[in-house]
Amino acid sequence: MERKKIPDSYMDNCKKMNQVEPDHYYNNYDSKGRFCSYWHQIHEIIKLGPNRVLEVGIGNGFVSKYLKERKIKVTTLDIDKRLNPDVVGSVFQLPFPNESFDVIACYEVLEHLSYEVFPKALSEIHRVSSSCAVLSVPDSTRAYRLDIQIPKIGELRKLIHLPRVRAPEHQINREHCWEIGKGECNLRKIVGRIRNADFELKKTYRAFEMPYHRFFVLEKYQGE
Repeated sequence: MERKKIPDSYMDNCKKMNQVEPDHYYNNYDSKGRFCSYWHQIHEIIKLGPNRVLEVGIGNGFVSKYLKERKIKVTTLDIDKRLNPDVVGSVFQLPFPNESFDVIACYEVLEHLSYEVFPKALSEIHRVSSSCAVLSVPDSTRAYRLDIQIPKIGELRKLIHLPRVRAPEHQINREHCWEIGKGECNLRKIVGRIRNADFELKKTYRAFEMPYHRFFVLEKYQGE
């Protein structure tokens, strides 16, 4: 894929991206649900069996540290140098050659960027991946958790989704510019943009323990 010049508007958006203080990832990220989400983040990567992984958005470093202990070569990238990533850079212009990594992991990052430039981020993720990508973004669609223990059968766990007739408007705050299930942003549109970026959607789901996090496992479309 030929790399095109990044318009100044994209880079301006990147520079204006809302940043939180580094201790935010420890003071506000220690809930049980959050740690269950880390399990999903790690599990989806390990299942793909990669040798080289790029993690876009280092957070508190929990995921990358675990993967490195599993002898997976992980490169971390973040726009905030205070988080001490391996590489300081933007998802709009990843400083790597085409197909540099087997898997690109980008968890709870893209919602911090304007929804209008979401396709540009997907394009760069597609470019530097040789095979797959795993993403997660917030999904605020209403859901109830059903967890039943049935003797001699086992546990039944299911998320029951309750879409609203009219989605509430998203109030852009210090952190999130958009979320699935708010305003004009819905799952169908996100999936459409993923496919437009030449990714095949292998699966998408919400973590049962943390329904606010929706995961997408993507594979580069190979064509015929």
